[in-house]
Amino acid sequence: MAETPRPTHPATADHAWARTVEHASRTTFFFDFDGVLSPVTKDPSASQPVAEVPAVLERLAARVGRVAIVSARPVDFLRSRFAGLEHVDLFGLYGLEVLHEGEVVTKPAALEFERPMAELAAEAQDALAKPVFVEYKRLSVALHYRECPERAAEVEQWAHERAERAGLAIQRGRMVVELKPPVDQDKGMVITEALRDAGCAWYFGDDMSDIKAFDALRAREAVDPGFFGMAIAVANDETGAEVSSAADLTLASPAAVAAFLTEGLTRF
Repeated sequence: MAETPRPTHPATADHAWARTVEHASRTTFFFDFDGVLSPVTKDPSASQPVAEVPAVLERLAARVGRVAIVSARPVDFLRSRFAGLEHVDLFGLYGLEVLHEGEVVTKPAALEFERPMAELAAEAQDALAKPVFVEYKRLSVALHYRECPERAAEVEQWAHERAERAGLAIQRGRMVVELKPPVDQDKGMVITEALRDAGCAWYFGDDMSDIKAFDALRAREAVDPGFFGMAIAVANDETGAEVSSAADLTLASPAAVAAFLTEGLTRF
């Protein structure tokens, strides 16, 4: 049987699915959570995956080599949203945490920041009045200004001052600025490491941090002619243009992601 022609970029969905089916056992699907598997909510603690998502991820995991969620959320949060999934890997806090054999494993270099982040979260609660939402993630603190976009400059300035004072890193996102440990870790690095034995991979993202994951797919293709990567953006009015310009295909919403995967599974 002749091998399916290798798609060029931008690849069509049909070509990408054909490539995936042919190399299913060596294919990995990666997904961001917020804005991809779940609609973005004003209260980040209220986010839930689209109703169809858990079942479709489990079905997908039975067809391909690996399925993983790579998120800025802590692993414990992701585990609470996908408690019934047995075959989906969880990478939290941009890869600072990973769920491995039922245990959360943390990058050792980040552990010393656990107490400082708790203190920083308390300081932010006192300094930034609601409706700024302070999200404490154990190893990072995210400051959400979705309900008060007019305060973006104030929140950004506060975050930068604290980051400079404490030697922390800054990560921007959709109506949020996050303070993180100065540990060299991002979604692109997660993907690079996870792709070592893969022949094909998809990444679904909606925010600026996801572009590094797209770049990791392209970098692997550049050095391995037998590898194929598919970068999928999920549309939004905040970072959608930048993310879509770096992707092969754009889907309209998290619900559209679930529908796209459901349709794709019929090809196996």
